[in-house]
Amino acid sequence: MRKLRSAVLILPAAAIIFLFVVLPYVIVLVMSFRTPGAKGAPYGEGFGLEGYTQFFSEGYYAMSLPHTILLGMVTTLVCLALAYPVALHIVTASRRWRAILYGIVLSPLLVGIVVRSYGWTILLGNSGVINATLMQMGLIQRPLPLMYNNFGVALALAHVFLPFMVLPLLSALQSMDPAVAQAARSLGARRFTIFRRVTFPVSMPGVQAGCILVFVLAISSYVTPALVGGMRVKTTTLLVVDALIDQFQWPFGSAMALTLAAAAGLVVFVFARLTRMEWK
Repeated sequence: MRKLRSAVLILPAAAIIFLFVVLPYVIVLVMSFRTPGAKGAPYGEGFGLEGYTQFFSEGYYAMSLPHTILLGMVTTLVCLALAYPVALHIVTASRRWRAILYGIVLSPLLVGIVVRSYGWTILLGNSGVINATLMQMGLIQRPLPLMYNNFGVALALAHVFLPFMVLPLLSALQSMDPAVAQAARSLGARRFTIFRRVTFPVSMPGVQAGCILVFVLAISSYVTPALVGGMRVKTTTLLVVDALIDQFQWPFGSAMALTLAAAAGLVVFVFARLTRMEWK
């Protein structure tokens, strides 16, 4: 009777996961092995490996995969470097300031990604705020290439996904007992030693969760690379949307999407294993 009751309670959640997670992936997996369509059809009648063959045989598409992974890693490292001091400051702040700073960290989430990404185009454009200010001050003679490149896309992605790094770090750092750091300080340990031997190891669960979350969001982002990169920074995500919507090649787009998912899963698995070993 207890097993039946547990099954009834689990059934709604299992049904939602199957309908909105498992089933779409199965459909995409099957679609990736369909043959290309003819006369405007999204796919053919048979099955084959044409989608994967086209992706790995054409350098234009194949090179987008390591470029996307590298862009996600850079964005993750930038977010980690910026978020860790913020999280440390919030944890050590007073209760009143902690609430205010916490609200400031969450405030960007109230604005849509499109608006935030478009804001970076106003800042980084050739006639944008930064270049116009520097030229008026006489510091530069011509606009700096701040946009339509990897630098601009990585900067905008780091701004968009920074709160997703701060929140896991806050959760991990708040679980640390302040008496441990005080004991290390009373024994003569320096600040960097306390950080390396006490604070950072305790925060490893937050570092791991935040890095995985930001990395996955960064490599799957479409709006920010499209607006800030101006379609010149070709990521696999942009190519997937182009193949599905513009070229109407569903098998090819599905193959690229699954290849990106597999590569991201491999990176996340290796990172999780390495950080878990360091954590232990």
